Amino acid sequence: MGVNMRGKLVLVAGLAVGYVLGSRAGRGRYEQIAKAADRFWNKSSVQRQVHQVEDFAKDRAPEVVDFVTGRVRKAANKAAARKSSTGSTDSSSSTGSSSTENSSPTAPPISN
Repeated sequence: MGVNMRGKLVLVAGLAVGYVLGSRAGRGRYEQIAKAADRFWNKSSVQRQVHQVEDFAKDRAPEVVDFVTGRVRKAANKAAARKSSTGSTDSSSSTGSSSTENSSPTAPPISN
């Protein structure tokens, strides 16, 4: 039996066991777990940490945008350079139509 199939069988077995155990525990146990999770989430110490993480993410968002934008520009420039160095050909010329009719203009490389 392949590793992939074995993993799927383990997953299905785990889901079945979880379903059986969960149905035996019943609604009362579910409510008990839900209340405990709610109490935990609403603790002031947990909420302080949540707010710290939110503030950190808001402070770092511009840096992340700049980083990602720079990487995208670099990748676009690299792809454009590769395309121009390989001398790509347009296959539409074999159908009798000109290559300018069916293709959109290529944007120039983005510079930093």
